[in-house]
Parts: sequence; structure tokens; C-alpha cells
Amino acid sequence: MDRREFLAASTMAVGAAKLAAPASAGTFTRPSQGSTAKAPGKLKHSLCRWCYSGIPLDELCAKVKPLGYASIELLGEKEWPIVAAHGLQCAVANGPTKIGDGLNNPANHAAFAVQCERLIPLVKEAGIPNLIVFSGNRGAVSDDDGLANCATALQMVTPIAEDQGVTIVMELLNSKVDHHGYMCDRTPWGVELVKRVGSDRFRLLYDIYHMQVMEGDVIRTMTDNLWAIAHFHTGGVPGRAEIDDSQELNYPAICRALVASGYSGFFAQEFIPRRDPIASLSDAIARCSVV
Repeated sequence: MDRREFLAASTMAVGAAKLAAPASAGTFTRPSQGSTAKAPGKLKHSLCRWCYSGIPLDELCAKVKPLGYASIELLGEKEWPIVAAHGLQCAVANGPTKIGDGLNNPANHAAFAVQCERLIPLVKEAGIPNLIVFSGNRGAVSDDDGLANCATALQMVTPIAEDQGVTIVMELLNSKVDHHGYMCDRTPWGVELVKRVGSDRFRLLYDIYHMQVMEGDVIRTMTDNLWAIAHFHTGGVPGRAEIDDSQELNYPAICRALVASGYSGFFAQEFIPRRDPIASLSDAIARCSVV
């Protein structure tokens, strides 16, 4: 099962609700000029369910909690109580958009607003901090038009997110290898979207694997744009396997840089294991733990 199939399998039912009104600028905070160094943060460790879907969720919870993981994420509504029963969080809930058919298509906006009005309060009630959304593929839509379309859709629902204290995150994915045609495939495009939406309850999910494939220079890019990022995913490059010495990214250095920059949010493993999954997850959290 790949990520598209897993997310589709856990798509949540939609209830009837009225459309949310367009948002104003909200409480958006732009980065200050000449900001001083931040106090060190501390990472909270999570993992993405779909990569380890061969292990029953209840069993996965029991095995990864002793390793130090605080969250299992990218879950649908029926799965939230399972992780909660093990004293774990779900750092990111599955949202109402598809990777290839998302918010850059205006035809999706009305249904998106209806679903968010129902879903965001449930996410809040479950104690989940983030809800994931996707831009969709380019198709015939230009990047400029897609930017405007995504901003329009997000401004319809950020008032609800602000009221409930839930952050909507759009994931940066590579369009070179894994998700051909995906629009939100570079950091500058995503950062511009954050600025246009103008709400502190919309941020980016920076996937380190995907952005290494598209851009490289991940440490500088992450730390320079940390104000626009709410969450991180991992993965070995090339191949999206374990984040070990066989791949080109230095994850201990990446994690140290994030902590030194003041990041204290969730840092989620999203590699597809080629070896024993639990052993690989144990090694990954050891590499990514910063004292």
C-alpha cells in the first residue's frame, strides 16, 4: 500500500454543514526583521502510520511508545481513540483533500469548506494539533493561479481553525520522483501561500525527504523559513528508506539545527523500512534525539 492508497482508505465521512465565510487577515504574524537568536527547543517524536501499515495499529502503539515516540500521525477519525488509549497523540489528522486533486481546483472549494466545518472541531476535541491538506496537481492550472486558488480555499476555513486552535498544514512534496505534477513542490511557493492566507493557523509541513529531492540545502531552507513551518517529516534519500548511514542526509545535524533554531514541535519519521520496522524506528529516534 502506497501513501495515496493509505490516505484514500482512511478518508473521513462528510456531514452536512454550512459553508464558512471568507477570512480576514486573522492573527497572522510575519517574521520580524533582525530577529535575535531563539532559545533552544526540543523535538517531540512522531511517526507516520501509512509507512508501517503492515503492523496493526494497536500493536504498533505498544511497540513504539517505549522507544520514546509520543505520536502516531496521518490517522482517520476511527483510529484516533486507539492511539489515545495508549497515551499517545496523533500529531496530524488526515484532512479532506487528496494529493492529486486538492485546493488549487476551485471545484473542490465548497466541499472542502463543508468538510472542514465538521472536521476541525472534532480534531480539536481529540487534542490533535494539526490537520493536513494538499495543493493538488498542476494539470492546466498555472502556479500563480494555483496559489490564488489555494489561498481562497484556505481563507474560507482559517476562521474555524483559529477559533478551535487547530493548525492546517499543507505538505511540500516532490514532483520529480513520487508525485508528478504536484503543485506545492518548492518552499518559496509554499511560503508565499502562507503569506497570502494571512493566518497563524495555516502553516507548511516541510517534508525533508521531498525537499532534498527538489531543492537540497535543507538546513538553511528550514531554519530561514521556520516561521512558516509547523511540522516536519523525514525519509532517506535516495529511496525513502531508513535514515541511516546509507543515505545522503545527515539527520543528526538537521535535528540539532532545528533545536538550535528554537523548534519544539513534532518531528515525524516517514521512511519506508527495508529492514525490521521497529528496529529501524528505534535507530531513527536515537539519531534524531537532541539532548
